[in-house]
Amino acid sequence: MKPTVSRSALGIFGAIALSMAVSVSGAHADALADIQAKGVFTVATETANAPFDFVKDGKIVGYTGDIIDIIMRDPVMKNVKLDRLDVPWSGILPGLAAGRFDFVVSALTVTEERAAKYHLTTPVADATVAIMKKASDDTITKPSDIAGKNVGSQTGSAQLAAAQAYAEELAKAGTPVASFKDYTAFDEAYADLAAGRVDVVINSMPNLLDAVRVRPEVFAMVDGTIGPKKYYSWAGRPGEDQEALNKFIDDKIAEMNKDGTLSKLQEKWFGVRMEVPSAPIRF
Repeated sequence: MKPTVSRSALGIFGAIALSMAVSVSGAHADALADIQAKGVFTVATETANAPFDFVKDGKIVGYTGDIIDIIMRDPVMKNVKLDRLDVPWSGILPGLAAGRFDFVVSALTVTEERAAKYHLTTPVADATVAIMKKASDDTITKPSDIAGKNVGSQTGSAQLAAAQAYAEELAKAGTPVASFKDYTAFDEAYADLAAGRVDVVINSMPNLLDAVRVRPEVFAMVDGTIGPKKYYSWAGRPGEDQEALNKFIDDKIAEMNKDGTLSKLQEKWFGVRMEVPSAPIRF
């Protein structure tokens, strides 16, 4: 006689099977759990961006590096190795969207357009846009003096967008800039400024302050800023499977903001402390 299974038993077995399937599915849909399981957290960094990120003695160092090193000491990342990839700026966000790495750990200006496509973390630094000139140039003392000048910035950057928006204001006032030249990396723009191939470089204030600090005989800041207050963050992918990872990074940066760690690192790398929000910026 064949054993029989009641409909109620079948229902129970079905519920168990479904529960197991959901559990397994959920485990594979948690990016943080996957990182812990494989033991590697792969992040992308643009290294032509001192003092946030640059290469020294074959190692990626800088303000960003100090922050992520502290985060990796958290028990959540126990037995997880950090793998930092040196990725050109043009490949940073496309690579994240394509899943080539887990996170962007690099200075990324918070914008509404980017926030609509990516998870932008708790801010790590000020990114307000400013202007740098040659130290010997007495013709530029305020932002509007870039009228008639050759302007340099980075291709695809929020700083270039801010520079172009400001140039449109000058053009409407009848005082347009002479030209724009965009670069793959800001280091190239700084080199052209030093050589006199452009008259000013427009970038975030922290980056320019560092360039002036390193070469005060060559570069100088122009008084004033361009546009509204801006901030730098990192970026992750959106989605339910990314929520735990994104929250972990957000919370760790917020914790470092509140306990003064970020301020100490800012003094170390920029010579100044910056007031930044202790939670992600929402639009």
